[in-house]
Amino acid sequence: MPEMQARDATTTGPGTTGSGTTEPGDDAPAGAFVVSASDPTPDDAPGHAPGDAPDHAMALRTTVFDAATLHRSITRIAHEIVERNRGAVGLVIVGLHTRGVPLAHRIAAAIAGFEGVDVPVGALDVAFHRDDIGRRRIAPLGPTEVPDVTNGIVVLVDDVLSTGRTVRAALDAVMHLGRPQAVQLAVLVDRGHRELPIRADYVGKNLPTKLAEDVRVKLVELDDGDDRVELWAPEHEHDHETAR
Repeated sequence: MPEMQARDATTTGPGTTGSGTTEPGDDAPAGAFVVSASDPTPDDAPGHAPGDAPDHAMALRTTVFDAATLHRSITRIAHEIVERNRGAVGLVIVGLHTRGVPLAHRIAAAIAGFEGVDVPVGALDVAFHRDDIGRRRIAPLGPTEVPDVTNGIVVLVDDVLSTGRTVRAALDAVMHLGRPQAVQLAVLVDRGHRELPIRADYVGKNLPTKLAEDVRVKLVELDDGDDRVELWAPEHEHDHETAR
């Protein structure tokens, strides 16, 4: 595994000292770049954008992926990554908190299974690189620990791609850690509504949505029940669709 970079953390939270400097746990690689996070507020919770309607005002419209379909999509993305890059050597897979992290590990495991190469995996929190700092409270979602990206091919992994602003923040964060040869993007769902000129290189499913709808990715690593992707809509829209 490539050597990891070390920098001081700037956030106080679980696993940090009172001064805000992170103390990696016993299982953290030496020299890891780690930032620990405080608990997110409900508006910052994974799967919900700030300002989303509360759960009681939303209704499940359809299940987009079941567990089997989600597994096939991850396997396909893994094969596409290896095919495009003519192998797995030099790859660094970096998941964006929250659900991009387990997805990144699954993609790396799939590549190891059919290619026989252990691809280094990292986790990235983009909270301090967002373009709305100053307009909302900074709420980190998880620890950042990223392998050395210099001269590597970095594949960013996220669950849902929408406006592109999270990915822009991730690009900014990665460039602060080194100068990769290339940066690519893999997402499980592209729901549209782009506000920046960003496009995913690998997509599990293109899912046209309305702005008021909510794409919710559920993974066994983080959520109750089986893997699944659900599309939720405001109750009044769901009732209208049902009545038609």
